[in-house]
Amino acid sequence: MEPEFITYQKFDDAALVNELVETLKEHKIEYYVQEETSGFDPSFVMSNAPLDYAVKIKSEDFDQVNRLLKEKEEKNIGDIPRDYYLFSFTDDELMEVVTKADEWSAFDVVLARKILAERELSVDDKKLADIEEKRIEELRAPDKPQTLWIVIGYIFAFGGGVFGIFIGWYLANGKKTLPDGERVYEYSENDRKHGRNIYYIGIVMTIIFTSAKIFVALKA
Repeated sequence: MEPEFITYQKFDDAALVNELVETLKEHKIEYYVQEETSGFDPSFVMSNAPLDYAVKIKSEDFDQVNRLLKEKEEKNIGDIPRDYYLFSFTDDELMEVVTKADEWSAFDVVLARKILAERELSVDDKKLADIEEKRIEELRAPDKPQTLWIVIGYIFAFGGGVFGIFIGWYLANGKKTLPDGERVYEYSENDRKHGRNIYYIGIVMTIIFTSAKIFVALKA
């Protein structure tokens, strides 16, 4: 079975895509770029939505690419103007950049470590590895209960709406990608159970409503 390509990073700027792609090409890492629209319109009509570029790689290459980007930024960091916004961050704010590296660019993470080191609050490689491991465990945890979407899903499902089927499928099967490339279910087992119920109810009710319409049409 061929390894799945999953989104490593999204950009809204083609120049940033090209910069990452050059690194991937240089190290012969397989990838492909997918253009997609930002956001989702519940009516299934996409209208003038901004275009994003998703760079996809194999999950087993995530750690290598993370390392390559960090090494690249460490070489290129040079002399950064003192008005760069990270220099105004407090020690705690800089530590948050380091501990939540998945929410920041590789450049900002490397610079945050450099600034902390200048303030004699160095984050060594061992401590960084511990931080990254703890962060992955935090991200692995399911998202908060999706009570509102569950209620909406049941309403649409019993109403025979296709939107209910979509909500149910996503609650049951939605996954997120961790910084190391691992894919885990996004929602708790309880929410996923509701998602499966909504999905199958939606299918059954859609069939019933469609059959009823066809029957009425044939009787007319």
